Amino acid sequence: MHIVLQLIPKKYLIGGTLILLGLSGLLIMSTIVAITGEFEKDSQQSEVTEIEGGGIGVGTANVSPEVMKYQPLLEKYAQKHGLDASYVPIMMALMMQESGGRGNDPMQSSESFCGSVGCISSPELSVDKGVLHFKSVLEKAHYDLKLCLQSYNFGGGFINYVMKNGGKYTPELAISFSQSQYQKVKHTGNYHCVRPEMVPYQACYGDAKYVDAVLKYYTGTITADGKPAAPASGGSGGKSGVKVIDAGKTLIGKTRYVFGGGRSQSDINAGRFDCSSFVRWAFEQVGMNVGPMSGVTTDTLKTQGQAINPKDMKPGDVVFFDTYKIDGHVGIYVGNNQFLGCQGKTGVAIASMEKGTYFGERFNGRVKRF
Repeated sequence: MHIVLQLIPKKYLIGGTLILLGLSGLLIMSTIVAITGEFEKDSQQSEVTEIEGGGIGVGTANVSPEVMKYQPLLEKYAQKHGLDASYVPIMMALMMQESGGRGNDPMQSSESFCGSVGCISSPELSVDKGVLHFKSVLEKAHYDLKLCLQSYNFGGGFINYVMKNGGKYTPELAISFSQSQYQKVKHTGNYHCVRPEMVPYQACYGDAKYVDAVLKYYTGTITADGKPAAPASGGSGGKSGVKVIDAGKTLIGKTRYVFGGGRSQSDINAGRFDCSSFVRWAFEQVGMNVGPMSGVTTDTLKTQGQAINPKDMKPGDVVFFDTYKIDGHVGIYVGNNQFLGCQGKTGVAIASMEKGTYFGERFNGRVKRF
């Protein structure tokens, strides 16, 4: 071997060595890129993706990629069982709450299908039976969507309870039902409060806040017949925007600003709001869910809806201001460079956005249409 190397000219040896080194470098780089790609792929699995109406144009389901992959199956079985396709985004939000799209029973359908947990081991069967059960509960709830969602968690007995107590879902009825059922089963030791805030109420049967838990993954309107729908007139701007303003105006002179207020029913009853909780409340009055009562902030509101050029603002659009932080204040545009919001000294009131005014100088140009 040594003799062979001596017979090869030195320049060829050097060239060959450089070629081998180059090929080795390419091999190493390819390996690094492949590994990095896998890391990026893994990290993306935890991201939450907004999908518009489950592909059908109404509402927005803010769900993980694991849930999003079930969109075609949900649409397939909604059609099979004769369920309006507008419910697909809501069912995706429900799946997000139930399982995050993980496991062999992503809709947690086993109990409704066969009476025991764990009898379903096929994700497609889970979706099939989950959609069928959702439709059945929705019909029994007379298309009261919030009643349907809470009953998906509590069971059908909650529908009977509501029908005997006013006939329409309320958060208070969910708590009282949970209390009464817990008294019947607490001796078994198998039940505990999934939410610490329910401990004082002894409302430890199921999840009395299940409706809010599901709807935090959904943005859109809920109409009188219980159907999810796209915001009317292209969003909160326009006719539906005027309704939001009219709803908000009913609180003028009846509230006081409390930082962190408005995140419980007792706060709302007492007229304690901050800027973001007031905006959430106003939209709720016209059937639009823009976030859970307990978790709404200016930062959660700014991620929702459609971005609008400030030149195209309409009454009902949501406007943001840089105060104690970027997007630290939020209100509802009413026209003529004015907005309706809950401010520190006035509570809910109409304030100016004219240049030279406090809020005019702090308006940052962010406008969203819900």
